[in-house]
Amino acid sequence: MSDLETLKAEIKKLSARAMDAKMNLHDLSEELPINWQSILDVAQRAHDAFAVLEEKRAVLKSLESA
Repeated sequence: MSDLETLKAEIKKLSARAMDAKMNLHDLSEELPINWQSILDVAQRAHDAFAVLEEKRAVLKSLESA
């Protein structure tokens, strides 16, 4: 498998993780004020997941345009 294909597969997995983190944050928001203490932790996980995903997408874009 080429580096480009490997990166695309990694992005697909990261996207799934980011969507899962997003849904966890959404679910938490709907349950508030229950578990309000976990807002920062859940939000940080979502933030981190999307940050990594965005970084990898930028790498892919630069490889595709090269």
